[in-house]
Amino acid sequence: MNKAMILNPTRPVWPGFSSSKSLCGDASCMEQLLLHCANAIESNDATLTQQTIWVINNLASSDGDSTQRLASSFLRALISRAATKSPAFSFLSAASASRETLHRFSVMELASFVDLTPWHRFGFIAANAAILDAVKGYSSVHIVDLSLTHCMQIPTLIDSMATQLIDKEQPPPLLRLTVVLAESPPPPLLGISYEELGLKLVSFATTRNIAMEFRIIYSSYSDGLSSLTEQLRLDPLVSNEALVVNCHMMLHYIPHETISSSRSSFLKELRDLNPTMVTLIEEDADFTSSNFISRLRSLFNYMWIPYDTADTFLTCGSEQRQWYEADVGWRIANVVAKEGAERVERLEPKRRWFERMRDAEFTGVGFGEAVEREVKAMLEEHAGGWGMKSDVDDSDDVERFVLTWKGHSVVFASAWVPMSRVDGCSYIEALEIG
Repeated sequence: MNKAMILNPTRPVWPGFSSSKSLCGDASCMEQLLLHCANAIESNDATLTQQTIWVINNLASSDGDSTQRLASSFLRALISRAATKSPAFSFLSAASASRETLHRFSVMELASFVDLTPWHRFGFIAANAAILDAVKGYSSVHIVDLSLTHCMQIPTLIDSMATQLIDKEQPPPLLRLTVVLAESPPPPLLGISYEELGLKLVSFATTRNIAMEFRIIYSSYSDGLSSLTEQLRLDPLVSNEALVVNCHMMLHYIPHETISSSRSSFLKELRDLNPTMVTLIEEDADFTSSNFISRLRSLFNYMWIPYDTADTFLTCGSEQRQWYEADVGWRIANVVAKEGAERVERLEPKRRWFERMRDAEFTGVGFGEAVEREVKAMLEEHAGGWGMKSDVDDSDDVERFVLTWKGHSVVFASAWVPMSRVDGCSYIEALEIG
């Protein structure tokens, strides 16, 4: 079977199957077909794999409805997995050679793109509110920004600092910003260097009368960001400085299988630094199963959301939709077609993250009613399917926020402080003690 036979949607259908997309266009049926194809690949059944690919390609479409586009992305990922799995699938090698080009965003493009959806804005609002509460009264604020969006959260934080933290009788706090530059970052990709980004952020802070320092640390998520924690440990102490580690959808790139470079080890190293606060914003899904079929099912039942939401804020055929869905497709391909160290998209559900934070001797901090109102006001600017729910963890009775799409959990927001900072006193008292 050549590339045209696999990817041409106008070809004759496989004998015994209808060509109508409406016959099996719903998500449940499409999921079953994709799982059927995945099982055939795992069983090295070339004939059945060829048949199911043929059928799925008649139903999927890269420019169809959200289910068809989702299926098209999964199909490309399955073809790529099969082509590298066994000589039995050598007929797929031509089709697997095609690759989507990921767009490199300018700062303005990325800032505008992030504002189109609550996916990131939700975490920005919750984290910024928690950070501002935590750093009141400090003359220096050190933010370590581990963010998927390349510091797009920071301008809003600077704005808030300029309006909320400045006392007329005291100078505004010094803002020190540390970012991590890692090899082969996941999308979205930035089209300028971090040095250029730093200059833009410092310039923006100056317009808000905030003195700012920008630093880049070269580190790797694959080794648990050991270079970052070592550098932070060696940093000279700054008088009356708040240390905040802002983790926005990046910690899941740290491996969780090995002892030497695990997520738990990283969090314990953070705790040893005694930060003023750690914010943890992550997507609420589980892509970690060692069983490929289980992982594929979990992936399908989460990744329909970005395709479904795209229909509400991106025009069909637009350049922005192509950028957006190419990034989503990269994530799907990584979970489906990659294994070992190359499979970096390993999301975990909030329950597991919360257990890990507590094991590292952090305790949760609530956000409060004012933040809830601000998040809800932001959601009203977007499509009607977005919502927010409060989630109270029985282990610490702290209310946390979860972004939802049509009732399904998407992203959770949480804030944490070392237990050593709150032993014997309230959280507010701990902040005042510093």
